[in-house]
Amino acid sequence: MKRIAIFASGSGTNAENIIRFFAESRQIVIDSLWSNNENAGALLRAEKLGIDALTFGKDEFYSGDVAEALADRKIDLVVLAGFLWLAPPSITCNFVTINIHPALLPKYGGKGMYGHHVHEAVLRNGDTESGITIHYVNDEYDSGDIIFQARCNVATDDTADSLAAKVHLLEYEHFPRIIADVLLNDAE
Repeated sequence: MKRIAIFASGSGTNAENIIRFFAESRQIVIDSLWSNNENAGALLRAEKLGIDALTFGKDEFYSGDVAEALADRKIDLVVLAGFLWLAPPSITCNFVTINIHPALLPKYGGKGMYGHHVHEAVLRNGDTESGITIHYVNDEYDSGDIIFQARCNVATDDTADSLAAKVHLLEYEHFPRIIADVLLNDAE
């Protein structure tokens, strides 16, 4: 059985989608959800679905304490699903770590480029398409090797909210499947 730890800072819709996707899996289990935000909706979503929900501070994260706890839990894959801190080497060097980004990297990546900031930038620049990028995590924001991208059209009347809705649909459709591919193919 492969074990996943999800990291989320916000409402947790992607985290919930991932948890539900793997709920009946015989090969993969969601071990825990971790958040740097004690008020994150993701924590409540995880608890309601019977998943351990844990919080931590900056010192614990960057000192290696969180990485030690992940090792104790025998985590095989760390999934960043709306997690805003740069993962330290204690995590990225010891665990396969992947992230989802709400744009077609390398465009619109980097520190501060998340959520509505990304969608506003796409619209401001007049792009005709956007999408998602699922990528490995390294020591720089949004610069790890790309695993998968999916695209959507940007309409002339799109707003940041309507574009976000299109991108969320792509996230919900593809992220759990790609997680499974990465985790099971990595084991072979």
